Amino acid sequence: MTTNHEAPTPAAGHDGDRRPPTLVFVHGTNSSSYSWSGLINELALRGHRGVAVDLPGHGDEGFFPRAYQAPQDLEALAAEPSPLAGTTLDDYVERVVSVVRRAHRRGPVILVGASQGGVTVSRVGNAVPDLLSRVVYVAAFCCVDLPNMSAYFAAPENAGSLVGNVTAAQVGDPAVLGVNRINWRSADPAVITGIKECLAGDFPDDRATWLLNMLEPDEPAGIPVSEARGEAETWGRIPRTYVRFTRDRLIPPALQDRFISEADRLTPDNPTDVRSVEAPHVGPFFRPEIVEIFAELAGR
Repeated sequence: MTTNHEAPTPAAGHDGDRRPPTLVFVHGTNSSSYSWSGLINELALRGHRGVAVDLPGHGDEGFFPRAYQAPQDLEALAAEPSPLAGTTLDDYVERVVSVVRRAHRRGPVILVGASQGGVTVSRVGNAVPDLLSRVVYVAAFCCVDLPNMSAYFAAPENAGSLVGNVTAAQVGDPAVLGVNRINWRSADPAVITGIKECLAGDFPDDRATWLLNMLEPDEPAGIPVSEARGEAETWGRIPRTYVRFTRDRLIPPALQDRFISEADRLTPDNPTDVRSVEAPHVGPFFRPEIVEIFAELAGR
């Protein structure tokens, strides 16, 4: 308690700012800010500040085709236009940079991305490295040697991925729609079982249903082929953490390890802080061990 009307001094961040950080969370493909709500709630109860971003066309701006609703019309679903067509990774980066700038006014910022959200994190790191005290990848793409996500899809370390279980639920032609559209409400039980195996591992059926209802059908088709490499002179200066999910069947641990090793070769004086969690691709992110990791990072 102070008696001289001066505020107590919090712990210093890597850039010398002694105010507590704000954690800014970026969701993955076909998802929204809601995916982070459980983690943010737990962190808030421990006194940490966090905000989750809805990328353009997601969350509060999310689009659910009329034909996606019950009763589904699969022929119409394959053709219904999407407002996300034409949305780019630059649009994602612009959205997150605007949030980072606002958060930075109140202290250091830790930027976190899950899955596809990692490519946005890297590009934001290239754009505004001086506004970030740390970047964190949660079972996420962290492109370094190869230019984009699609290039890593073909990497040998990705051979064990079950992403085909998810694309089995795709409807429509991405070249026509401008989006990759996934029917998370498929009536084919084999498709739903395959999605669960890829994303959710040993989730009980009720939690797998919760997941399917949280996901959104459309994702811009151009994101996986967009330039997403972190640059040594900008992104490479930011301290980084990679949270490995050891039971991930979408981004296999071998591919996660490749991201880590490539980043460390690019910036040998700034090695990755690596944490491992026994979890499938979607966590969930409010698992106690994940909460502990972020509480520790926020409390440094």
